[in-house]
Amino acid sequence: MYLLDTNAVSELRKGQRANTGVVEFFDYLTKNAKQGFISVVTLGELRRGVELIRYRGDKSQAGLLEDWLNLILEEYSDYLLEFTAEESQVWGRLRVPHYENALDKQIAATALTHDLTLVTRNVDDFADSGVRLLNPFE
Repeated sequence: MYLLDTNAVSELRKGQRANTGVVEFFDYLTKNAKQGFISVVTLGELRRGVELIRYRGDKSQAGLLEDWLNLILEEYSDYLLEFTAEESQVWGRLRVPHYENALDKQIAATALTHDLTLVTRNVDDFADSGVRLLNPFE
């Protein structure tokens, strides 16, 4: 089972321009009845992206991103993972001695508590977390 990082989820939105490794990974999930999960932290990062575009004044692009985010929420409604007290304990441990990348460490904590492989391009950000990593962008 897999936990999808924000960059993996966002890559598919590129359509024909999406990284072929990522497209092949999602095809693998579909063909093999495997499920990818999404952390609520990733949802927050996606929401932030929509709001940044809206704040910059590009209302049409923000509307398109809003529709896409709603689609993600609908398609993954049964596969969203909360950030609970258990994850927060793991997160706190992951932040010492390396406090940087707080959101990435929340995602790593979620993957660790659910025994999931994290699918991300940013493997260096998770290298010392102990989480299993898969970089389909390579």
